[in-house]
Amino acid sequence: MTGPDSTRPAGAPGPGAPDVSGPTDPDAIRADIEATREQLGRTVDELSHRLDVPTRAREGAARARDTAVETYRENPPVVLGAALALVALVVGLVIWRKKR
Repeated sequence: MTGPDSTRPAGAPGPGAPDVSGPTDPDAIRADIEATREQLGRTVDELSHRLDVPTRAREGAARARDTAVETYRENPPVVLGAALALVALVVGLVIWRKKR
């Protein structure tokens, strides 16, 4: 029904009306609901993975270890030299702090 001031035809959706342009076949609706559930499940899994800080920290440590091992395999003298330099730095800092 249209009023005297209205330009909208009778039965036309107004503001806030639900979107009914989707599938009308019950099987298509079920398939659409299932696809939405699967997408929501993947989203929840991704969010829970991102918020699991201990697991992400372990993954980061494992990646760092793998990178160090790979670097050592590619060029052992450089890695050994860097390790010795680090040990020397730590020993130097300990000695310096004890003298203060």
